[in-house]
Amino acid sequence: MKVFRMIDIHTHTQYSDGIGMIGDNVAEAEKKGLKLVGISDHVHYFTPKRLNTYISEIRQIKKDSEITVLAGIEANILATGVDITTEMAKKLDYVIASAHVWLDPGGIDAYLDLIKIAIQDENVDIIGHFGNVFPYIGYPSYEEYLEIVELAEEYGKAFEISSRYRVPELDFIKLCIRRGIKLTFASDAHIPSDVGAIRWSEKVFKKAGGTREDLLFSELL
Repeated sequence: MKVFRMIDIHTHTQYSDGIGMIGDNVAEAEKKGLKLVGISDHVHYFTPKRLNTYISEIRQIKKDSEITVLAGIEANILATGVDITTEMAKKLDYVIASAHVWLDPGGIDAYLDLIKIAIQDENVDIIGHFGNVFPYIGYPSYEEYLEIVELAEEYGKAFEISSRYRVPELDFIKLCIRRGIKLTFASDAHIPSDVGAIRWSEKVFKKAGGTREDLLFSELL
């Protein structure tokens, strides 16, 4: 039963490193029966003028779509902070912050420090693909996971469940649900045909005991 396969908040287009247009992503989301799709291109591809064009195009396509279409962006978490301004964030429906830096084996503390920076940033709504680097740098302890979740609870941040990277771990998702941390599904699609490819996200979410109310933007579904 396709109870949760209704939201994909992380998709890319030709506005950054995707190959499809915004309309292509939305059409694929409609085809697959999603209720909500988010366009979330990489922030470093945008000038202020280009961002305005991007948001205007999303808004126009939203008017003609049978589903909810949100304007988002994927920002980068750096040691100096998240590379998005308050002015940019105010124009968007949501901001994903992801760590895209290269870390050496054993760099778990450095990675978790980056995540903490993003959680405390008022412009950030969602932490992207949390833990995709753990196989290379090492895994946190339960206490470290708990610290991250408690901080997210304090600052009202959500985590995406990434089907592309198959993260976070089941135990982390369970911990988020127990503490009331919102979750969302993410294909991280870079081609239109991958939009809505969130089967793993749905599966692990259900296994963790998640319900519709545990999803970010549940009021729009």
